[in-house]
Amino acid sequence: MTGSFTLAYVPGVTPGKWARVWQDRLPETELTLVQVTAAEAAGRVRAGEADAALLRLPGDRVDLHAIPLYTETTVVVFPKDHEFAAADELSLVDLAEHVLWQPLDDTLEWDAVPGQAPVERPETTAVAVEVVAAGVGLLVVPQSLARLHHRKDLKHVPLTDAPQSRVALSFPIRDENPELVEHLIGIVRGRTVNSTRGPAPEPAGKQKQAPRQPAGQQRRGAAPAPKQKQQAKRGKPRRGR
Repeated sequence: MTGSFTLAYVPGVTPGKWARVWQDRLPETELTLVQVTAAEAAGRVRAGEADAALLRLPGDRVDLHAIPLYTETTVVVFPKDHEFAAADELSLVDLAEHVLWQPLDDTLEWDAVPGQAPVERPETTAVAVEVVAAGVGLLVVPQSLARLHHRKDLKHVPLTDAPQSRVALSFPIRDENPELVEHLIGIVRGRTVNSTRGPAPEPAGKQKQAPRQPAGQQRRGAAPAPKQKQQAKRGKPRRGR
């Protein structure tokens, strides 16, 4: 299969392993990976600038399919010398007296943001991490983003009762490249090359079975079954008496 396919992905998502499988299975179809912000991922797909996207839910799903792949652990980020430094996990109640930054690219869906509201919201998660490293406030993010922005002077632990983010494969409802999208779905879901949906190809060298003849009819040139059995018996050597 020839052609090309563009896959957009948001920060923290690592599509490299899936890209390698794609290259093995579809070596003649070029796969282009494009990193985009969380805010622009869905729009890129709708505009046709990407054939599909790996993005986070909940989020913009207008005119798009979304197949959830996995759910991320939500963590809270704080300085290593913070009072939470000895904690293995925290809950929302623990954050009540602390400033909690909520960047504009936050993908978590809060019913009510815990903690003390900051004066302003950082533009990006990267900026929020810098502010936390300076010793001001805390940050709650999916674990992959905490790892992406890892710093030696910061620590993160699970936040047990926080909303969670799901990573999903999203593509247009009116898909112009359904066969390639189906291949990608199989790859990200871990299907083997032989379990891809659709009619299975016939094994090499296997002939199609001839249609059955109606009762009482035989093909021309075919010997009657009883005679075939008799000939088989005659071909066997006789036992000695």
